[in-house]
Amino acid sequence: MGDPYILMLIALAVLAIVDLVVGVSNDAVNFLNSAIGSKAISVRNIMIIASVGVFFGAISSSGMMEVARKGIFNPNMFMFQDVMYIFMAVMITDILLLDVFNSLGMPTSTTVSIVFELLGSAVVIAIIKITQSDTENLSAIWNYINYNTASEIIVGILLSVIVAFTVGAIVQYFSRVIYSFNFESRPAYINSLFGGFAITAITYFIIIKGLKGTQFYGSLKGYLEGNTLEIICISFVLWTAVSHLITKVFKLNILVLIIGIGTFSLAMAFAGNDLVNFIGVPIAALNSYEAWSISGIDPELYPMSSLAKKVPSNIWLLLLAGTIMVITLWTSSKAKSVIETGINLSRQGEGHEKFQPNTVSRLVVRFSMFMNTGINYIIPNKTQNYINNKFEKPVIKLPKSKTFEMPAFDLVRASVNLIMASVLISIATSMKLPLSTTYVTFMVAMGTSLADRAWGRESAVYRVAGVLNVIGGWFLTAILAFVAAGIVAYLISLHIAFIPILLILVTFLITKNSIAHRKKSQETKRKTHIERTELITINGVIEESADHISGVADRINKLYTNVVNDLANHDLNKLRKTDKHVEKLNDEIDELKDNVFYFIKSLDETSVQASRFYIIVLGYLQDSAQSISYISRASYKHVNNNHKNLKKVQIKDLKEINNQLSNILNNVSHVFKTRDFDDLNPLLIEKRELLKGVSVSVEKQVARIRTDETSPKNTTLYFSVLLETKDLIKALMNLLETYEEFYYSTKQVQ
Repeated sequence: MGDPYILMLIALAVLAIVDLVVGVSNDAVNFLNSAIGSKAISVRNIMIIASVGVFFGAISSSGMMEVARKGIFNPNMFMFQDVMYIFMAVMITDILLLDVFNSLGMPTSTTVSIVFELLGSAVVIAIIKITQSDTENLSAIWNYINYNTASEIIVGILLSVIVAFTVGAIVQYFSRVIYSFNFESRPAYINSLFGGFAITAITYFIIIKGLKGTQFYGSLKGYLEGNTLEIICISFVLWTAVSHLITKVFKLNILVLIIGIGTFSLAMAFAGNDLVNFIGVPIAALNSYEAWSISGIDPELYPMSSLAKKVPSNIWLLLLAGTIMVITLWTSSKAKSVIETGINLSRQGEGHEKFQPNTVSRLVVRFSMFMNTGINYIIPNKTQNYINNKFEKPVIKLPKSKTFEMPAFDLVRASVNLIMASVLISIATSMKLPLSTTYVTFMVAMGTSLADRAWGRESAVYRVAGVLNVIGGWFLTAILAFVAAGIVAYLISLHIAFIPILLILVTFLITKNSIAHRKKSQETKRKTHIERTELITINGVIEESADHISGVADRINKLYTNVVNDLANHDLNKLRKTDKHVEKLNDEIDELKDNVFYFIKSLDETSVQASRFYIIVLGYLQDSAQSISYISRASYKHVNNNHKNLKKVQIKDLKEINNQLSNILNNVSHVFKTRDFDDLNPLLIEKRELLKGVSVSVEKQVARIRTDETSPKNTTLYFSVLLETKDLIKALMNLLETYEEFYYSTKQVQ
C-alpha cells in the first residue's frame, strides 16, 4: 500500500519545484518593482540583494508552515488517504492557475490561491466523507473545516487591500510634502531622520519580528521580549546617526541605501511569508507520510491528528527552496512581464497604457475630480499653493536621447513603497497570518502613486482600469482556485489513476503556455517602438516608415488572401481567426499613432518637417487596415448568419482581384524592404490598372442583378468587399505617391 503514496510524494516534490518556479515568476513583482522602477541601483545589484533576502527569508519561514497543515481544515477529521488527495489537488491546481496568470503578465496572489485551493479540495473531500457516512449530515462539514482560522485569513487578506492602499497613500503624501520632488536639495537632518525612521522600522519588523517561529528565536527571546520600546528608541537614535554620517561625511544619498535595505527586507518578508504557498503542502504531505508509515494502519483508516502538532521544518529543505527561488529570479522571462505590469501602473510619466478604460474607471475618475473640486473649495488658497509647490515636478533638461531612460518614479516613492510593504507584511508574518504579499505590495504602490499625483488627467482612467482589472483577477483567482481544486480532488477520489492523467495535463499546458509566452515575447521584441537611444533624423524617418509599410503590406496581403479563400470555402472558424489577426493589426497601428507625440519629440531640429510626412503615412496605413478590417468583419458576419455562398463567378472575380493585389503588395513589401524607392512609379501604374479591374467587377455585378441575381445578402456582401477593396487600393496609392514625393524632395535637398 505504501508504493502509490511514495510515488505521490515524488510527484508532490516535483510539483513543489515547478510551483516555486511559477510562484516566484508571479511574486518577483512584489519586491523588485520599486527598486527597478526607480533605477536607484543597477538591475544586477538589485538581483543580488534580493537573492540574499530570499535566502534569509527562507530560513525564517518555518512558523508559517503550520497554515498548510491545520490552518484551513481540521486534520484529525481526515484520514491519511484523504489528506494526500487534498494535497495533490492543491498542488496541481496551484501550478496551472499561477502559470496562466504569469503568461498573461498579470500579478495574482499565491496566498489567495493556496488558501482557497486548500479550502475547495478539503470541502469536496469532506462532503464525500459525509455522504458515505450513515451518522452525519451536511451540517457536519463545519467539523471538518477550520472555519474560524480560515475566516480570519480571508478577512485579513481583504482588509490588507484597504489598509495597504490607505497607509501607502498617507505616508507617501506626507513624505512628498516633507521632501518635495527636489529631494536632493533637502537639508541633511531631513535625510537623517527619514533614514533613521525607515531603517528602524525595517530592522525591528524584519530582524526581530521575522525571527519569531524560527530555531534561532529561543536563544534571543530573553533579550527581545519586554524590551520593545527600548529596542526601537535605541535603533532610531543609532540609525539616525548612521544616516547623518552617510549623508554628511560620505556624501551618499540615504534614499538609495533605504531602497537597497528595503529590497532586501521585502525579499526576506516575501520568502518568509510566501514560501508556505509553494512548499508548505508538500512538506505537510511528507510529515503525514512519516506519521502514517510507522503506524501499520490502512491509509483510509489512519486519522491525521499528528498534523495538528507543531513540527519544525527541515532547514535544508527551506534552503533548497530558497535556492530554486533565486535561480528563478535570475532566469524567468515571465517574471519580467509581471514586473512590467506593476511598474507601468505606478509610473510617474505618460506612455503606452496596457489597460483600456471601462465604465467603472471613468466613474471613479469623475467622482474623484468632483471630490477634489469640493476639497479645493474648502482649503485656503495659501495652503493649496504651498502643497502644490511641494508636488511640482522639476523640469529636467536632458538630451532627447535620454527621454525613455527616465525612471518610472523617484527615490522617495520607491523608499516609501518598500518600507510600508515590508512593515505590513512583517507584522502579518509575526502573527502567523499568511497575508498576501501581492495584495500588500501592489496596493501600497497604487496608494503611493495616487498620493504622488502620478495619475494625471491623461492617464488616470487607464491606471484605475488597470487596478480594477488586477483586483478583479484576485477575486477570480479565489473563485477559480476553490472550484478547480474541488473538481481535481473529486476526480482523484474517484480513482487514483486520475493523478498521472492530471500530471500529464499539467505538463502539456505549462509547455504550451511557455511556448506561447516565448512567441509573444519575440513578437514584442520585433515591434518597432519609439523608445530610442539616438535622435531621429530624416533618414531615420524614412527607415522607420519604410519598415512599417513593408510590414503592413505583408500582413494585408496574407489577410486579404485568407478572407477570399475562407469566404469561398464558407469556413466560419478560419474567418474568425482571420478577424482576430485583423484586429491585432489595427491595434498595432493605433499604438504607433498613440506614440506620435514621443516620435516627434525625438526628432532632431533639422527633421521636424518630416513629422507631417510620418503622420500622413500612419493615416494611410490606418485607412488600409480599416478597409481590410471591414472586409473581414462583413465576410465573417455573412457566413456566421448562414447566408448563401457567393456564386462561383463572384468568387472567380474576387480571386482574380486577390491575385493582382497580392502581386502588387509583394512588390510593395520588396521595394520598402530593399529601400529601392526608384521602383515606386511602376507600382503606381499597376495599382491604377487594378482599380479599373475592381470597377469592372462592380459593373458586372450590376448587370447580374438586372438579369439573374436573386440574393440581396450576397449582393450586399459582394459590393461591400469590392468597394472596400477600392478604398484599400486608393489608400495604398496615396501612400506610395506621398512617399515618392517625400523621398525625391529629401533626395534633392541632401
